[in-house]
Amino acid sequence: MVSIKDIAKKAGVSISTVSYALNGSSKVTDETCARILAIAKELDYTPNAAARTLKKRQTKIIGVFLTDFSGPFYGLLLQGIKEGLDRQGYEVIVCSGEQSHRFLPERMIDGAIVLDAAFSDKELLQHADRGHKIVVLDRELVHPNINQVLLDNKAGATLAAEHALDLGYRKLYVVTGPQASYDANKRLQAVKQVMDRVPDAEYTEIEGNFSKSSGEKAAERILQEYREPSAVLCLNDEMAIGVYNTVMQSEYRIGEHIHIIGFDNIELSAYMTPRLATIDYSKHKWGALAAEQLLKIISGEAVENERIYVTLVPGESIQLNERP
Repeated sequence: MVSIKDIAKKAGVSISTVSYALNGSSKVTDETCARILAIAKELDYTPNAAARTLKKRQTKIIGVFLTDFSGPFYGLLLQGIKEGLDRQGYEVIVCSGEQSHRFLPERMIDGAIVLDAAFSDKELLQHADRGHKIVVLDRELVHPNINQVLLDNKAGATLAAEHALDLGYRKLYVVTGPQASYDANKRLQAVKQVMDRVPDAEYTEIEGNFSKSSGEKAAERILQEYREPSAVLCLNDEMAIGVYNTVMQSEYRIGEHIHIIGFDNIELSAYMTPRLATIDYSKHKWGALAAEQLLKIISGEAVENERIYVTLVPGESIQLNERP
């Protein structure tokens, strides 16, 4: 592998002169710089990124840590992050799995955006103690080097549950999310609080994992137990679509027998007939704001924790319950 020592030897100059030329320094003349760059090109020289990082203490790369990449949710989030970083000359790498956690302590990245249950709170706090800059999207942590950009899960799940109650339903099925998911747990907690405030309301939890297949499995149970029009609150849209598809293949009809409301307002939900009722928020804004907050922390600016707000999107998938 060609080094700057090889370039210096061929150019007949010092190693420091080559370094100045390769970094565009004004300490060398234009003529000398052009000659050194030409030799570097001739020798097919590739800069040593690791050495440059150690010298500058900066990579201009941000790591985004996700639990997984499946489903339509992550695309808009990542696009928002990428656009926010692009404006400041940063690049992004998307990571999953425990082996990638070493990118922070080994300083292969300048900071991290975390939506990954595989990271423990203890681990993130240890990284923050060592000076690493982090934005979390999936937990509440208090540390000068950690900023929170959280989705207002409580408001969203409250809107969904209250919408079902306002339409006359007093018994709900709730298809839950992964046990390790901060968002799923906050949503379920909010639903329970709403139901507890209504004396004649009750709910049945069905375990899900945010996948369409878990929604399909939940629907099979709901159909087996069907006695009267039932409302189903799914804690994300993918599970809601799984329930929806299974019901569509049965003798029952969406919006007449089985009434469904989801959470996330993914693009597909807008094209379903009847339209899926759901909770909406800007995934693109969530990503862009996370990128903005992280870059502020890296540059030493003071930041406040942020929250992404939600709205209810009504749909014909859940209609008025004409109770006797």
